Amino acid sequence: MANKVVHFEIYGDDVEGLADFYAKVFDWEISRVPAIDYWAVRTTPTDEHGMPTEPGAINGGMAKRPMPGATFWVNYVNVSSVDDTVRKAQSLGARVVRAKTPVPKMGWFALLTDPQQNVFGVWETDPSAG
Repeated sequence: MANKVVHFEIYGDDVEGLADFYAKVFDWEISRVPAIDYWAVRTTPTDEHGMPTEPGAINGGMAKRPMPGATFWVNYVNVSSVDDTVRKAQSLGARVVRAKTPVPKMGWFALLTDPQQNVFGVWETDPSAG
C-alpha cells in the first residue's frame, strides 16, 4: 500500500530536556543531528541508511515548535510528490502551515491542516539519497 506513515515528530521549547524525558520513559535512543537543530529519535533498529529494519516500524525526531501552539505529535505520510499532494489536499480544504521544506540529502516535507484543523505532514524522499 502506498502513502504509509513513515515518521513522527515531537515538538518542544527545551528539546534537549524533552529528549531526556522520552529516552527515560521509553528507552528510546535520541541523539542530536549534526549541522541542524534537530534530534533523531530511534524507536526500532535501523540499517546502515537509518531506515527501520522491522516491518511497519517507524522512527522520528524532535525539534523546536514550528508554530505557536504546536503541542502535539505530527505523523508524516510518505508521498511520491509533496507538491502534487499539497495541491490535492488544498483543493479538498487543507491549509498549508509550513511550505515545502528541504531536508538536505534526504528529501522534502510540508505541514498541513485538514479541514477540521488536524495537523499532518507529507514526506517525499529524495531519489538520489541512497
